[in-house]
Amino acid sequence: MPEPVAPAPAAAPAKAAKKKVSKPKKVGPSLSELIVKAVAASKERNGVSAAALKKALAAGGYDVEKNKVRVKTAIKNLVAKGTLVQTKGTGASGSFKMNKKVEPKAKKD
Repeated sequence: MPEPVAPAPAAAPAKAAKKKVSKPKKVGPSLSELIVKAVAASKERNGVSAAALKKALAAGGYDVEKNKVRVKTAIKNLVAKGTLVQTKGTGASGSFKMNKKVEPKAKKD
């Protein structure tokens, strides 16, 4: 006599959907604000180098090694917006200084 074939095991019950645990929002200034403060505090004539900027952020308690990419993109975005001006280099390297938006307001008489 042939042995009866065991029926296929029932489909595993669907796992309960895991609740998304959202991390609490970090309180404090954004990275862009920290960069702007660091550049504004500098008295260098030619601006702040990217390396000096990273050192200033690290001294302020920001983990630069862990967030290298965020620092680069924040610098690029600030240059694109016109908040910072890149005096030397390309991309996120080189020197940066604050943009002095000197727009002469001509009054019409």
